[in-house]
Amino acid sequence: MEKTQDITIRTEIRPGDLGYVMYRHGKIYGEEYNYGVNFESYVGAGLHEFYKNHDPELDRAWICEQGHKIVGFMLLMHRENGTAQLRYFYFEPECRGLGLGNTLMQLFMDFAKERKYKHAYLWTTDHLPAAHHLYKKFGFRLTEEKPSNDFGKPLVEQRYDLAF
Repeated sequence: MEKTQDITIRTEIRPGDLGYVMYRHGKIYGEEYNYGVNFESYVGAGLHEFYKNHDPELDRAWICEQGHKIVGFMLLMHRENGTAQLRYFYFEPECRGLGLGNTLMQLFMDFAKERKYKHAYLWTTDHLPAAHHLYKKFGFRLTEEKPSNDFGKPLVEQRYDLAF
């Protein structure tokens, strides 16, 4: 466990964590960006895939808690050929701007390097400039863009890649 201010970061997945992360993604992205229910369903399917294929040697979740409340989350999911995928990175609005994004990104980078991943990638949308800035700060580069209606509204999905 690590601490940032009064926020603890744990890596053990407990009952209720994945469902709560799915719920918060649906609520936050619905309220802030007008994403539809299909986005929440997409997150749920991905979290199910993560848990179903979870290998503690290759995969990791970082769960930020303030007291007993989850206030942030990110995971690294193993893919083929030494590739890691960064997924489901979010913070509660009141916990943004505290440096937690940098902390989780550094934990992601350290774990990926320790596990000898050769490549990492993530998918995001064009609505998140603060996240794009953070990804670029850690060496990710925009490599692909595609129009999408998969989240209940027209937007542009973006892929960022990093070679270690």
